[in-house]
Amino acid sequence: MDANIESLTPAADLARESPVRIRNESAEYRAARTALLAEEIELRRHIERVAAQRRALPPGGPVTGDYRFRGEDGAETDFAGLFGDKPTLAIYSYMFGPERERPCPMCTNLLGAWEGNAADIGQRLSLVAVARSPIEKLVAWKRERGWKDLRLYSDLTGDYSRDYFGILPSGSEIPSFHVFTRRDGTIRHFWAGEMSGESADPGQDSRGTPVSYAPLWNMLDSVPEGRDPKWYPSLDY
Repeated sequence: MDANIESLTPAADLARESPVRIRNESAEYRAARTALLAEEIELRRHIERVAAQRRALPPGGPVTGDYRFRGEDGAETDFAGLFGDKPTLAIYSYMFGPERERPCPMCTNLLGAWEGNAADIGQRLSLVAVARSPIEKLVAWKRERGWKDLRLYSDLTGDYSRDYFGILPSGSEIPSFHVFTRRDGTIRHFWAGEMSGESADPGQDSRGTPVSYAPLWNMLDSVPEGRDPKWYPSLDY
């Protein structure tokens, strides 16, 4: 956020000045809603501050592994090839290893939402999902889901997945989301979601990145039932 925080109008003042009034609302509702609006304004400002802090990170570690991937066209590529013509690459590690007949429902829910925005996102950066299953299996699944724009790659050796936390030392798969940059001929790690179940507050699901990128949870957070920490989406209903 470019504006100096001291120069901003207090959120409580902005909330009080809001002209929105909902038909048949009570004075009690309006008072509570105005207080909530002030918190929502503060939350938006905090999100902007966090994003600015993320953008200001110093250069991350260079990418040195000889990672190999296979794309949907059957062609093999190195890590640099995932960038295409973009200077920034975002990779989601899809929990769909060769031991799985079908992929993780949570990952699939997230990627299904990203599919709807993949063409737009692709105007600004290279977005790919990487899994360890053979590319033929990934393509068949993509066809079954009706996905068109989200790009899938197979991690041919599993080295990328191991080095960038798509696989735990125990061999278990976990979702991970990493952003890389290519500047002046050098590929570097920029940022990754590092929240985990261990960082979750009591009684809550992990709610970290990449889960926070799922519209599902944002929608459920806006309704009175809320987000049940014990409920997760399924592949089919």
